Amino acid sequence: MKKVKLSLVVLLFFSNQLIAQNVIDLPTPDKTGGKPLMQALNERQSNRDFIDKDLTEQQLSDLLWAAYGINRPEDNKHTTPTSRNKQDIEIYLTSKDGVFLYIPETHTLKQINDQDLRKVSGKQAFVKKAAVNLIYVSDFNKLGKGDDQTKMVTAATHCGFIGQNVYLYCASEGLITVFRAWIDKQEIREALQLKENQKVIYSQTVGYSE
Repeated sequence: MKKVKLSLVVLLFFSNQLIAQNVIDLPTPDKTGGKPLMQALNERQSNRDFIDKDLTEQQLSDLLWAAYGINRPEDNKHTTPTSRNKQDIEIYLTSKDGVFLYIPETHTLKQINDQDLRKVSGKQAFVKKAAVNLIYVSDFNKLGKGDDQTKMVTAATHCGFIGQNVYLYCASEGLITVFRAWIDKQEIREALQLKENQKVIYSQTVGYSE
């Protein structure tokens, strides 16, 4: 019996290791399409009437690139600014296929686990069925010196830039989105297995409406 239990533990360990190493290449983002900027601004809005419908791989690629992708590879700079170019934000994504971390430098998704944890992304009922929930996490170590309150304000500002990019992409693509602060940060922290220096800031839901 002890050997059987040991084998199961070993199997689970290697299974988790494989998931942690699973990196998904996203399609090349389409940087030429979309609606004119002024039209997208005019149509930008929050909407909570989500339905259970997946994004395409291309939509997911374009969404993440718009949110926080690299637009100046020679300088490793993003589509959104950060104070003193600290680049402290990490974007986690929950979907029915699991939890993923977006890697802007390679435009890939690193799978954290294969569980549907959309329900932990917020307190509203719609988070459980929307296509994806983006969870914005700040690495406070990258923000340098200063107290946590100051760092929180800085990180929240960075998230605001990202959130607006997501809003404009969704308006251009015909998707809906809502930026959310009503979240259980501790529950998210535990679900994502974050370190002490990684602080959950906001979440944003993206998907289709009826």
